[in-house]
Amino acid sequence: MISRQLARFLVASRWEDVPAAARHEARRSLLNVFGTALGGSADQASRRSAATLVPFSGPAEATVIGRPERVDCLTASFLNALAGNVFDFDDTHPETIIHPSAPVAPALFALAERRPMTGAALLHAFVLGVEVECRLGNAVSPFHYKRGWHITSTCGVFGAAAAAGRAIGLDEERMLWALGNASAQSSGLVETLGTMAKSVGVGQSARGGLLAAFLAENGVEGPELPIEGPRGFLRVMGHEADLARVADGLGQDWEMPKNNCKPYPCGVVLNSVIDACLELRAGGQVPVDAIRAITVLGHPLLRERADRPAVTSGREAQVSAQHAVAVALLDGAAGVVEFSDARVAAPDVLALRDRVAVREAPGIPVEGARVEVLLASGETVVQVVEAARGSAARPLSDAELEAKFRTLAAYGCPGFDPDPLIAALWAIEDAPDAAAIIRLAAHG
Repeated sequence: MISRQLARFLVASRWEDVPAAARHEARRSLLNVFGTALGGSADQASRRSAATLVPFSGPAEATVIGRPERVDCLTASFLNALAGNVFDFDDTHPETIIHPSAPVAPALFALAERRPMTGAALLHAFVLGVEVECRLGNAVSPFHYKRGWHITSTCGVFGAAAAAGRAIGLDEERMLWALGNASAQSSGLVETLGTMAKSVGVGQSARGGLLAAFLAENGVEGPELPIEGPRGFLRVMGHEADLARVADGLGQDWEMPKNNCKPYPCGVVLNSVIDACLELRAGGQVPVDAIRAITVLGHPLLRERADRPAVTSGREAQVSAQHAVAVALLDGAAGVVEFSDARVAAPDVLALRDRVAVREAPGIPVEGARVEVLLASGETVVQVVEAARGSAARPLSDAELEAKFRTLAAYGCPGFDPDPLIAALWAIEDAPDAAAIIRLAAHG
């Protein structure tokens, strides 16, 4: 039984069995999601969500990243997950396109402020939560996302429940109930991409997973087969789901080292497109006033998710190939500022994106792209990227992740000193109190 096998694994796992590569990538992923949450804390979706939820908060026990107030741990997990995901700048599990950290890490750090735990215990629970959500994603991909389920939210609630359940110390039976309680809350739609509601789904997956563990601890029972049952997650939300992907190699083949951190705040399918355009601009071969047309060729997922020529907001632009091409060629950059409402409405961006077309090229992998620029002279200039920056073949270095963190902190929290938090996150494995780390992320 897959559900019980997962529960047994989560309870029995030992920290010494987690390989060094998974531990290091876990630290990198935590650094990355704290940075994206600091940057995202200033976004209107974060501000409006905080204004909505804070008046209903319970005990002032947990930190809201990038903000001064303290709230109850369920509310903190929601707000911090939302902020970490809102720019679509958080990490990506390439096979599933899950953003693993945003649902799991905020639930654990909120829990740590209510139930003291060491940094090593939190890091272990984090690795396990990511393992669960990504293995479930493997089993239902690619149908699940193509059908319209927002996989970060639907699988993330299981990851948060597994991680929180481990940190609380649930036994096997209650861990199974936690997974069942998570299955009752698994939701999220691709239709929400480009709107604030997308990150609401991610925030709810963190809150719901933590709630699932608390409910199980207090005896709220769940089904025996929440994952593989005839009406369980895999069969209802997947088509011919590969059940073996959930449990085969469990404890030997880890998903965490496969995780990638993004160089740009947009859908992962756009990373290679932006790389190609930045390389074209740097080469000086495509002066903007000489461009007649631009054709972007890529994996079918690129067209399905990012062929959006008429976006009207920075949030929508995060999944627009037309906008990504325009700002990369015009500005020579593709950061948070380039995906802002102001840049989306700029006349030069509007004029250039009207010349961009997106086409499928099935032979190109999802991490690659081909950009063809037709000039007024009749010449066509071509740039091919086989693997984007931030992919497994070209991962961001630790130093690049720190630079990304500092840039996002300065954007979302002017005046914030990032160095103590960066140092604490790298040293989390030795921390006697994990809660002390997230308290360094308060601001204002």
